[in-house]
Amino acid sequence: MTTLAGLCKVPRTPAVACPGERATPRSSMLARAGTMRTRLAVKWCMWKKEVTHDSLVVGAIENAFQLMDEQMARERHGHQVEGGCCALVVVYLLGKVYVANAGDSRAIIVRNGEIIPMSREFTPETERQRLQLLGFLKPELLGGEFTHLEFPRRVQPKELGQRMLYRDQNMTGWAYKKIELEDLRFPLVCGEGKKARVMATIGVTRGLGDHNLKVCTSSLPIKPFLSCFPEVQVYDLTQYEHCPDDVLVLGTDGLWDVTSDCEVAATVDRVLSTYEPNDPSRYTALAQALVLGARGTPRDRGWRLPNNKLGSGDDISVFIIPLGGPGSYS
Repeated sequence: MTTLAGLCKVPRTPAVACPGERATPRSSMLARAGTMRTRLAVKWCMWKKEVTHDSLVVGAIENAFQLMDEQMARERHGHQVEGGCCALVVVYLLGKVYVANAGDSRAIIVRNGEIIPMSREFTPETERQRLQLLGFLKPELLGGEFTHLEFPRRVQPKELGQRMLYRDQNMTGWAYKKIELEDLRFPLVCGEGKKARVMATIGVTRGLGDHNLKVCTSSLPIKPFLSCFPEVQVYDLTQYEHCPDDVLVLGTDGLWDVTSDCEVAATVDRVLSTYEPNDPSRYTALAQALVLGARGTPRDRGWRLPNNKLGSGDDISVFIIPLGGPGSYS
């Protein structure tokens, strides 16, 4: 099949039959074919893809994340900034809300009691296949210490030659393979849930910074497996009528680790119902209630939730953004 580049380079086909000569059926057919090919070449040369306004905004946000990550790489020596962080950003533009997330923070919209997820976590579990694909394509990043394959448990030397369940970068299910010497290496992705880790070190796969992060007791860098690019979701405010009780809730993993989406929505309804719609302090009170609820209360065995489970031991940051004004009640 002729490529797009080849079609664009095709010159105009000259007439096959000379003036004054009687055109044969073969020459007429070749002439028609040449004309058709020339028209096709012109059509392909004028090919273009539609670029929407949303894609331009999303691209600008993605580019901003990349530029920030590059700036942190340049300044990490002079300013002694060697760590990293997750990033959750909200942009309002022309009646639309753009939520960009790189990390394990999350955002949801609570609208008339309905829960609308606006982001998802990026962890070694949710991005297992991307990490494994990178390890497969660039085995030098594994340093001979890790394997890109995943097994249900750590492979033991005595199991060489035996068959064990595994999955690679292309698989969502499990299959059997014969254990080889390379399979004894530590898995690139290990653990599950909040204990899942990349290279047995870090529990998030997207964020900013961490340019100096290395595997413990090794010089292997982890940054090549971490992405600074966010996932951006768009919410059109003009498609719905919003009241003052409709809010966008942003929270770090300290909130979501111990609080479900339904529990957050219930707190939104409970707290906002005790304030007048035009009281601006209602949203601050809601954020405080969510933070205190995730932290729990001090008891004999530490900070506990009402269900007696441990409260969050991580950073708990919450932002509440109202989507409707005081006069928006229908």
